[in-house]
Amino acid sequence: MHEKQKELQILIKPLISIVTPSYNQAKYLEQTIQSVLSQDYSSIEYIVVDGGSTDGSTDIIQKYSNRLAWWVTEIDRGQADAVNKGFAKAQGKYCGWVNSDDLYLPGAVAQAVAILEGNDDIGFVFGDVKSIDENNKITNIMRYGNWKLTDLMRFNIIGQPGVFFRKDLWERVGGLDLNYHFLLDHHLWIRMASEARIVYSGKIWAAARFHSAAKNIANTSMFGVEAIQLAQWISESPKFRGEWEENKNKIWAGAYRIKGRYLLDGGNAKESLKAYWSGLLLDPKTIWPEMHRFIYAILCLIGLTSLKKLFLKMRFQIKRPDRQRD
Repeated sequence: MHEKQKELQILIKPLISIVTPSYNQAKYLEQTIQSVLSQDYSSIEYIVVDGGSTDGSTDIIQKYSNRLAWWVTEIDRGQADAVNKGFAKAQGKYCGWVNSDDLYLPGAVAQAVAILEGNDDIGFVFGDVKSIDENNKITNIMRYGNWKLTDLMRFNIIGQPGVFFRKDLWERVGGLDLNYHFLLDHHLWIRMASEARIVYSGKIWAAARFHSAAKNIANTSMFGVEAIQLAQWISESPKFRGEWEENKNKIWAGAYRIKGRYLLDGGNAKESLKAYWSGLLLDPKTIWPEMHRFIYAILCLIGLTSLKKLFLKMRFQIKRPDRQRD
């Protein structure tokens, strides 16, 4: 009997819980749901937490309710609250969350679970993420690297839908902090990376959608606010004292880089230039990869429209570093 139980355990795939926080994204929600349910991994527990949508999202969720482990539609306190609520119901050994306008690519879940199952010391694994527009056209591929804790502290941002992690690690760090609304995932990754090893797969696992109603389009200034808030939190945390002392200029420069990037994406060239300049004074190497944005901000300010358009066409590529729920 004992041998049969062992054989059965080998055959049974570990459960992974996927949570989708949803709010008024009916236009994209069904495609998101289908990207989860069509994965070639049989042991998925899928949870959808809707914040009281009024655009028909509930009808879409009900359409798939027989394939969901749990779902709810009720007013909540935002994305972090919704995701926390979903994972409080989750029973999986592993977890991931995909927002209601983003997508998993075929095979992503199976590949992530295989890496986690094969390495007990890995806390979370992450892959690259495509940027897509409202019509599913690919506009960019956000490629990362073999980043560790200090890389995350320096604001190397991982696209949230490309991350899968252990449920016990989520519980150990306490889930998402409700004080963050824009860099809530990055705050979580830093806390997780301080507790366990993280691994980059080098594979493209998800697609993040950029559209006019998305938070990282509609509320660009707030990302910089939270980047500064997060850098301050790192500086005050006894847990990161050693890393902070060795990397504080790079950490602050990284925060200003994020601030400058999002302000420029939001059309505020003057404040973007100030942020980039602050970062340059702290650590030029951190800002140097985005000098084309710095130059673009200058062109915007001095009104050289023709040069600005030419420069935009030749060099300026939008590479927003993370995704949040809308």
